[in-house]
Amino acid sequence: MIDRAERFPWGDDDTPVGALLARRARTDGDAVYCRAGERRCTVGDIEAAANRLAHALAARGIGAGDRVAVMLDHHPDHVAVFFALAKLGACQVPTNIHLRGAGLEHLLRNSETRALVAESRLAETLRPALDAIDAPPAVIWRGEAGSDALEALLGHPDASPIATQVDPDAVVMILYTSGTTGLPKGVLLTDRMLRVSACAAGRIAAAGDGDVFHMWEPIYHIGGSEVLILAVQRRICLVMVERFSVSRFWQEVRDHGVTQLHFLGGVLALLLKAAPAADDRAHGIRLAWGGGCPVAIWRAFEQRFGIPIREGYGMTECASFATQNISGKLGAVGQALPWFDVRVADAQGTTLEAGARGEILVRGRLPGLITPGYWRNPEATAALLRDGWLHTGDLGWIDAEGDLFYCGRLKDSIRRRGENIAALEVERVLDAHPDIEESAVVGVPDELADEAIKAFIRVRPGCSLEPLDVIRWCETRLAYFQIPRFICFVDAFPKTPSERISKERLPKTAEGWDLQRAGYVPGR
Repeated sequence: MIDRAERFPWGDDDTPVGALLARRARTDGDAVYCRAGERRCTVGDIEAAANRLAHALAARGIGAGDRVAVMLDHHPDHVAVFFALAKLGACQVPTNIHLRGAGLEHLLRNSETRALVAESRLAETLRPALDAIDAPPAVIWRGEAGSDALEALLGHPDASPIATQVDPDAVVMILYTSGTTGLPKGVLLTDRMLRVSACAAGRIAAAGDGDVFHMWEPIYHIGGSEVLILAVQRRICLVMVERFSVSRFWQEVRDHGVTQLHFLGGVLALLLKAAPAADDRAHGIRLAWGGGCPVAIWRAFEQRFGIPIREGYGMTECASFATQNISGKLGAVGQALPWFDVRVADAQGTTLEAGARGEILVRGRLPGLITPGYWRNPEATAALLRDGWLHTGDLGWIDAEGDLFYCGRLKDSIRRRGENIAALEVERVLDAHPDIEESAVVGVPDELADEAIKAFIRVRPGCSLEPLDVIRWCETRLAYFQIPRFICFVDAFPKTPSERISKERLPKTAEGWDLQRAGYVPGR
């Protein structure tokens, strides 16, 4: 007999997500799963709500493999939708609530969703995208009256477990990511990959019974999805907040007895930038874990708040984490998880010696841990998965002790506050402006947000344009995190022999007209 630890080294028994929730509800249904404001939901509450919704969706023809987009705010109803779709074996398409314009239209058109569950407050944002699609999905609105509203479906009379059997290797999520150039690609995620991501989160967090997570992570990110599942795998409680707020964070931590801090992007830098207080260590957080901690603030954060940091590296395409720094080595993103092989290679795929920089490659030691590919994009899939390895497009090096150090991206993308932004997405919006001849977008250093977006713009002859005109054009067509911070007008661009803009010759400095210094807040 094969040892279970050898079959499933990530730590579960390969029970699909929906069945996992049902099993936990039978044995521990009274445990508090999450708190959101004054609302408290037990594991049994989430199970019943998910079952009711699953039956209601099934009655409307939604079943295994059907794609359902979800564009909801951060609340327990969103959690119920997540698990209802998992129980049905439907393929959910998490949709960033800040998307709009061409980016939103592309996601809905490309995924060909059968249904869309969305906040009614987003109707005006969604309407142009839905109108542009030949066969738009049926919309289930949250916050509206009527028999087809989400609230009505959550009130379905049948709360019994749904009978669907979900294959662990079934694709149950398409998560669109802008981790490379071009339009966002839909990463295919299986039920097993989602559970492995949760197990990896539990490992780096050393999560145990009684832990309380400050859950600000959007559920439309894999970081949010994995925490939802982790709270079923282990007896922990999620304190759901609408968004991460520096001004409210420590009070929320103390009020709810939070023990875990999950960070991405500039979260730690923002907390450290706040004025020191006498009670900086008066909290119950025992660990901060995540990705994107700048080396410059690492030790300063630990010393001020008394919270050790655990850094990891990975991507959606390999079930979130591929390496984790459990030892605390400064600057390292750690060593490969037991179920992955990680190496650094040159352009020919040859493994490099310790200390040499190259592309980070990842391989699963068992089948089913790496994405099957990108939704309806065989060319991108072929570029990603080669010779049995996932080519991340990221640059790094491994030291003599086997610890990986992340150095940046080979891809033309920008990472801002935990969001991957394809430069081309922003450039397409800029180039659509009637007064802009051409543009180029790059990432520049930002101490609080990973990178800031810097836009170089060449104005059409005879036209004039002010920086705020550019920002106002963008804010109705891009998510807030895609809007450039720095604007630089140029008379001409450096070009390659094929007349492409040579971005490597553009200054990657945090200079130019500055949105922050101007004091303008997009969307307000």
